[in-house]
Amino acid sequence: MAPPPSLPVQNPSGPHHDSSRPPLKAQKEMTKAERRELQERQRAAKAAGKTPGQPSASAQAPKKPNKNAEASPKIPSAAPKPKDAGRSMAAHEPAPSHQRGLRIFSHFGAQKRLSTIKGDIHPAILRLALQFSEFKITGANARCIATLNAFKTVIQDYVTPPNTTLSRHLMTHLSPQISHLVAARPMSVTMGNAIRQLKFDISKSSIDLPEQDAKNELCKSIDDYIRDRITAADGIIEESCCKKIKDGDVVLTYSRSSVVEKVLLAAHAEGRRFSVVVADSRPLLEGKRLLSVLSRAGIQCSYLLLPSVGSIITEVSTVIVGAHSIHGNGAVYSRAGTALVAMMAKQHSIPFIVCCETYKFSAGVQLDSFTKNELGPLGDTLTPYPLAKPREALLLANEAHLEILNPLYDLTPPTSITAVVTEVGIIPATSVSAIPLALYRLP
Repeated sequence: MAPPPSLPVQNPSGPHHDSSRPPLKAQKEMTKAERRELQERQRAAKAAGKTPGQPSASAQAPKKPNKNAEASPKIPSAAPKPKDAGRSMAAHEPAPSHQRGLRIFSHFGAQKRLSTIKGDIHPAILRLALQFSEFKITGANARCIATLNAFKTVIQDYVTPPNTTLSRHLMTHLSPQISHLVAARPMSVTMGNAIRQLKFDISKSSIDLPEQDAKNELCKSIDDYIRDRITAADGIIEESCCKKIKDGDVVLTYSRSSVVEKVLLAAHAEGRRFSVVVADSRPLLEGKRLLSVLSRAGIQCSYLLLPSVGSIITEVSTVIVGAHSIHGNGAVYSRAGTALVAMMAKQHSIPFIVCCETYKFSAGVQLDSFTKNELGPLGDTLTPYPLAKPREALLLANEAHLEILNPLYDLTPPTSITAVVTEVGIIPATSVSAIPLALYRLP
């Protein structure tokens, strides 16, 4: 069998390949210099094969339309801003309003100006809210009594709309009144307990009673609450606490409490000879009013500010103070500075007595005075001091980088309290939660 004819093998370098050149080696067998030379020759041959006026293949290929590019509109590039543009804009922006209080104290109830009125507010509530916001009515008992008396006026002027009942619609009518008072100043524990009792009395009102009779019954229940829970309770506390004051005692009291004032006046009326040291602090300086009342009654008094208590604490026989409220764990929530006086009294083994009505008891628990508090007015820090410079030059309220904060209350731990005098007896502070009347667990 004849062998197949041999086919001519073409040189891979092309027909114009120079046979004088040595055959190309495989790239694996080349050195770096040879591979670099080969790449340069290939680039030169590729560049020589292109015509100068002819576009490349990639340019000749039609471009596919980009749907995303057509759908999205072209966003013009932002013009470059000069360097001083930010400064000029910041200079023309209005400065933020000066807010009172640092950020960490923003949850404190601050003094507010009532600029807007929401809802149908009774004139008696408007007047009372203005007095609250300006601190013309202070003290837990005074605020509670003023609130209940204002509600009596609101109830008497109330007219039940047609197709409804007083027991259902009166609560809707009182809600904006309460909200307006809270907007003026945070609600106290005494006000909250009294309003809760008033709502309970309204819910019990019979729908068969004539409207005027039902309103008279509600006003009578308000009067009974003031008489039983405040006036009569103060009388019982007055009798119990008077027995703790003896001849020759030096009684220290802090700020002003209406029930403590009654106790001291009653002890003096019984013929006991004692002296009173009134400690006070800014910004309200409520002790001045107590000092004037006791001085007019003929009681020997001394007056000093809170930082000076340490210099006379060794001469004190008993410390008697009031309270804004008492929490379920026995902590006393009272005027700021009370905890300091209690700490000094405990350090020197001096009895620390708190006079408090049971309607001031709260079922809640508070561990410090930072969780909940209220900011008082700025006050005048220069009143009792002789001034060598004009008063306007010494005012601190207009300083740009100074914030003046006056928390109104602090928390006294039950371990610093000797006894709590209430209308149900003298009890330790840790037994507050055991009084059913205080927690509204009536049978």
